[in-house]
Amino acid sequence: MVRGSPCWRQSRCRAGSAEDPAICGLAGFLQNGPHDGRRHTARRMVETLRHRGPDSEGFYVDAFFALGVRRLSIIDLETGDQPISNEAGTVWGALNGEIYNFLPLRARLQSLGHRFRTRSDTEVLVHAYEAWGEDCVHHFDGMFALAIWDVGQRTLLLARDRMGEKPLHYYAGSDAFVFGSELRALLEHPAVPRELNLASLARYLSFEHVPAPHSILAGIEKLPPGHLLTVSPGSKPRVIPYWDLAFAPDESIDEAEWAQALRQQLERSVRHQLVSDVPLGLFLSGGIDSSAITAIAAQLCDGRPIKTFSLGFAEASYDERPFARTVARHCGTDHTEVEFSSRDAALLLENVGDLLDEPLVDSSFLPLYRLSEAARRSVTVVLSGDGGDELFCGYPTFLADRGARWAQGLPLWVLSAAARAVSRLPPSPRYGSVEFLLKQFFRGLPFPPEVRTQLLLGGLTPSERSTLVSEGVRAAGIECEPFDELAMTVGEAPGLAPIDRLIYQHCKFYLAGQNLVTVDRASMACGLEVRAPFLDRALVELAGRIPPQLKLVGWQTKYILKRALRDLLPKAILVRRKQGFGVPIGLWLRGPLRCALQERLAPERVARLGLFNPEATTRLMTEHLNGARDHKKVLWALLMFDAWRERYLPGARWG
Repeated sequence: MVRGSPCWRQSRCRAGSAEDPAICGLAGFLQNGPHDGRRHTARRMVETLRHRGPDSEGFYVDAFFALGVRRLSIIDLETGDQPISNEAGTVWGALNGEIYNFLPLRARLQSLGHRFRTRSDTEVLVHAYEAWGEDCVHHFDGMFALAIWDVGQRTLLLARDRMGEKPLHYYAGSDAFVFGSELRALLEHPAVPRELNLASLARYLSFEHVPAPHSILAGIEKLPPGHLLTVSPGSKPRVIPYWDLAFAPDESIDEAEWAQALRQQLERSVRHQLVSDVPLGLFLSGGIDSSAITAIAAQLCDGRPIKTFSLGFAEASYDERPFARTVARHCGTDHTEVEFSSRDAALLLENVGDLLDEPLVDSSFLPLYRLSEAARRSVTVVLSGDGGDELFCGYPTFLADRGARWAQGLPLWVLSAAARAVSRLPPSPRYGSVEFLLKQFFRGLPFPPEVRTQLLLGGLTPSERSTLVSEGVRAAGIECEPFDELAMTVGEAPGLAPIDRLIYQHCKFYLAGQNLVTVDRASMACGLEVRAPFLDRALVELAGRIPPQLKLVGWQTKYILKRALRDLLPKAILVRRKQGFGVPIGLWLRGPLRCALQERLAPERVARLGLFNPEATTRLMTEHLNGARDHKKVLWALLMFDAWRERYLPGARWG
């Protein structure tokens, strides 16, 4: 797999598949009846994914099935075109992403008598399917969304990677089963309707994204991470889980041994994901996770400077560039900084509907898009630190949960008095201010642990949501309470320690539904592939065996990870307070984005659209603009939804 050093250089080291370009977008459909123009429809669907794979396209079409792909060329060889088939042409496959263990899988399949024409990981898919059927997905380690069409059985298999790095959507109608990497591809098929899912509007307002298996559009669903789907013409799809995040703490191993095992596995994960035929770099924030990836990569690259990219803001409390510079100097990287301004945000806000095919509140999307754009000028692949906070208790939510469990032992009058005092604190412009954190803490305190955690991450309470939506939406009788769905999902992991239940929730909702979606859409809009070593299957499963008391020790987050890295990173990085990728949206909404906010949330405009209560939106906007309250999260949610609606449902009214 590795020729020479595992980092990019002119000598050929592999990125993804050994001989095929990386497929970064796929779309197709299974027709239940006659459909003239199958190839034309497939071409239109795939064309919407050009940004994910700007270099070329490929198709397979037969009487029942059509499949198309878009390519981002990461490999310099020309063989291994997708879709790809077995020798007999009876099984066809396409892969969005990377199968990191494809070489040992290939060797195993060859020992079983399979013959290969290329050295691509996609060809491994079709032969693995021949050997093991749908159970083949258990053998794949990587980040992927895949489609396999069995011509003889007339059966389609779809599958998505375990943590949700690569997206996959589908629509199951009476005339056709349609699927694709993004919603926009499905909407090019004539059988797929464009209709807002009002229940998912409630989910969006509650979670700041629409969690799988749902989507913002009625009838379209997301295949959840760690799931596969099979379907044949005229049948209903069968969706089943093939993997789930598991926790089995092993108390027989001591702290030092766990730290060593974690360090070794992280090094293996970085090594596997570094190999590349094309220029490769890293996103470096100066936080522990991205700094660890950078330091390990620098060691593996034999002294050759690796490229790092960091993003910052003029607003000092939001700017992590000084920490990133410290790590870049420590590791000797070729470092690039990008500053994102309110002017950049105003310009991108006009086009955000084209960049996002589903509304997403995460304000880091816009600066991450700009950072990806800058990185793409010199590299094609980057590594990121995504997943470290979720797996090792890095977020303030883990501390807040511990604080809430302690606070519940206090008399009610003490908590009520404290909540009233906190509510009177004036809004602070600083990122992660004590005022903001305390208000979020007391706001969530009356709720069950999983709801309390979600409210700390973002979203509205049921009463806040009810006040915000219009009377017509309330009268529609949405048969959905998002927090009941949250409780059911977290309840699927019974018997866990409180910390591990929180990790499960963060991975299922915040990571898979928001963070990884933000990264995928922002990077793929620029034709940039992002890999996350912390989400390597072996590392995730190892993290599940580490006792929870080694992840959060007292009030120290990421304890065991810091122990594993203490000889690798500067002390200033190891002991720094968690900052996160914050964006000064609250300040900008009172400044350069003020006009856009007032235009989009003008009362007459809100009333005409019919989804939200104009009195409520006006109150939120007025209180925020005059500095009386901090409503940046809900106002940004409304802006992002309106930008998406304007692009995908421009003429729709709900009044």
